[in-house]
Amino acid sequence: MDDRLKEEIGAWLEFFRELGIEDFYRREPGTFSKLQMRTPSAEPAPQGFSFNTSPAPVQNLKSKPQNLSLFEAPAVVRGHETLDEVRADLGDCQRCKLSKGRKHIVFGQGHPHAELVLIGEGPGADEDEQGLPFVGRAGKLLNRMLESVGIKREDVYICNVVKCRPAGNRTPEKDEVDACSPFLFRQLEAIQPRLICCLGAPAARTVLGLKEGMLKIRGRFYDYGGAKAVATVHPAYVLRNPREEKILREDFEKIREFLKQS
Repeated sequence: MDDRLKEEIGAWLEFFRELGIEDFYRREPGTFSKLQMRTPSAEPAPQGFSFNTSPAPVQNLKSKPQNLSLFEAPAVVRGHETLDEVRADLGDCQRCKLSKGRKHIVFGQGHPHAELVLIGEGPGADEDEQGLPFVGRAGKLLNRMLESVGIKREDVYICNVVKCRPAGNRTPEKDEVDACSPFLFRQLEAIQPRLICCLGAPAARTVLGLKEGMLKIRGRFYDYGGAKAVATVHPAYVLRNPREEKILREDFEKIREFLKQS
C-alpha cells in the first residue's frame, strides 16, 4: 500500500470517528459486512444489499462527499474469495495475543457453500487439540440438535468468531474479536449462506450487533444482507443448564422450518 493511499484511508477513518463510527468492517457493496446486519426481519433491510458481488468503481477518497449516507461509504474493492483463499490469507496468524497459547488455528469445517452457517464464540480445549470446531461435549450436543431436525453436519458450515482458544475458555476480548472477525465476515462472503445461526451472545454481538440478553433475542430472524440470521443459546450453556435444552430444540425447529422454505 503506497503512502498516498494510506493517507487517504486515514483521512476517511478520522471522518468516520467524528461521526462516532469506530467499529465496522466494510467490504464491497452487496456482500457480507458488519454494516449489513442489525435489521430485524419485521423491518426492511437497508437498500442495495444483495449477493451481487460485482466490483464497485473505486472512488476518490480525498474529499468528503456531500450528504454522505453510511451505507454509501466508499468500499475497499476485493474480488469474490473462496474459503481456501481466506484460510491462506489468515496464514499462521499472529494478529492477537491468542496466538501465543494455541496449539491449532480452528478455521472452520463443513460444506463450502452451505445453506446454514453456525457460528460459536471460540475454540475450546478439544477444538484446540484437533484443529476442528465443536468436537467436544458442546459439539456432541450440537450434532444431536442437527440430527433431531434432519440436518447432516457435513451439509452445514461451522466456525467461531475467534479462531484460537482463549485461555480457560474465557470470553474473547474486544481486541481479539477485532483482529479475527474480519476473517469470519470473509468466510460468510465466500459461503453465501441462506441462514446464519449465532450460538451464544458473543457471536450475536459480533455478527448482528445485538447486546440484549440472549433469552430476549433468541429465535427471531434478522435480515443480514441477502440472507437471514438467528441467534440461540450456546450448547455449552445447555450443558451447564440441562433444563434449557428445550430452548435449543425450539430454535432448531425454527431453523428446520426456515430451510424447508423454497
